[in-house]
Amino acid sequence: MRRLRMLASRTPAERERYVDFLRALAISLVVLGHWTVTVVTRDASGNVSGFSALTELVWARPLTWLFQVIPVFFLVGGFANAASLTSSRARGVTATQWLLDRSGRLVRPTTVLLLVLAAGSLLGRLAGGDSAEIRTVVGFATIPLWFLSAYIAVVALTPVMYRLHRRFGLVVPLTLVVLVAIGDVGRLLGHGPLSGGNFLFGWLVIHQLGFAWYDAYAAEKDIGSAAGAQQRSGLLAHRLPTGRPTALLLFLVGFGALLLLTIAGPYPISMITVPGERLDNSSPPSLALLALAAVQLGLILLFRRPAERLLRRPRPWQAVIAVNAVVLTVFLWHLSAVVVLVGVLNTVHWLPPASVGTGSWWAWRVPWLVALAVILTVLVAIFGPIEARTGHPTSGQRPDQAVTWPAPRLRTVLAITGYACLVAGLLINSMVRMSAPEPLGLPPGALAAYLVGAGILRLLRSPPRWLRRSEQAHHP
Repeated sequence: MRRLRMLASRTPAERERYVDFLRALAISLVVLGHWTVTVVTRDASGNVSGFSALTELVWARPLTWLFQVIPVFFLVGGFANAASLTSSRARGVTATQWLLDRSGRLVRPTTVLLLVLAAGSLLGRLAGGDSAEIRTVVGFATIPLWFLSAYIAVVALTPVMYRLHRRFGLVVPLTLVVLVAIGDVGRLLGHGPLSGGNFLFGWLVIHQLGFAWYDAYAAEKDIGSAAGAQQRSGLLAHRLPTGRPTALLLFLVGFGALLLLTIAGPYPISMITVPGERLDNSSPPSLALLALAAVQLGLILLFRRPAERLLRRPRPWQAVIAVNAVVLTVFLWHLSAVVVLVGVLNTVHWLPPASVGTGSWWAWRVPWLVALAVILTVLVAIFGPIEARTGHPTSGQRPDQAVTWPAPRLRTVLAITGYACLVAGLLINSMVRMSAPEPLGLPPGALAAYLVGAGILRLLRSPPRWLRRSEQAHHP
């Protein structure tokens, strides 16, 4: 508590606390939603499997409009990345160095998760476990990495996309919306590959809106270069209007579009994957998900002022700081908590009833959620410090003190390569079916690609001592 009070007291006056609150809220709702809809079954042979309760609770699918808050995560990510990038550039930090600094907090907790799962899978295999079953468990535990791969991709593109944002403003997200629509038309006509770009275009739309929100905030608070830049009108505007009229317009138009696309149109009502549906609104993002994002952005702007007043109080702000210190760890490990609990309950033959929607099933949801919260708390206590202690090794230095190895162009190429390997590794893991016999639970190619990318970025962030000594000789 003393550390939280200290961190709260040191919060810069210009920090947008609401963004931190929204990040913590979004991840908390994702965790709660995943835990609530997970159903575990055990057949006569003793094999454990699972499915989503939404396959049977058709009436509950509209509730996913409340719990599908990954768009909020990308929105606040755009805000935070724009704020960090502009601040770094004002100090003379290059875009490449910014990418390296930004990668630290994303890579370290994720690497730990993958290595722990791989080690656990190896132990399970040596103990005689079936490789296909091990893969199923690991595949379930790594579901969150699907969205993390998209976020890492948009972070890698931030320097370029923010430059486009400053040049063309709202034209950029509108163009991306058109590309998403083209992909959706392809899916509706049976040409699924045409929607492949939506995995990137859809999340970029929301991330770009985060840029526009940051520029509006910077102008309002008179922060940095974003505040001093001249505001253009129309679609070339790079500041998101944040007043009540705009908030209401976003909410009403977004909600109307959401109803038309799902109730009257061809899109499923559920914003979370439901097996058997013709389309999936979140994988890849669809126009319906973007309509939901507009609704969420409208609500965010509507409640901004009262939320900011609340977050000026010490205790609410300390709670937000505490969650944000380990927010990625919570996201990464929340399905591993399900794996641990199911393993324990299966051992004692005390799995929850699988009869979805019955009184006994609903009664089990309470102890189920409580037990998962306890297990996740333990996992966060173990692995959370890795994220909480992650710093930025060079962003606070003067430009002449920044790491200069290797040559700037090669350094940029290596940084991009590192990010590309991270994304490739996470994507390969997500694309390999859960029943594939993988000795380590993870596809070897996926694990190798990810670790190569993580290694490259780690080497660039913190070169060996002999290289540091060489740099000091050139920078007395």
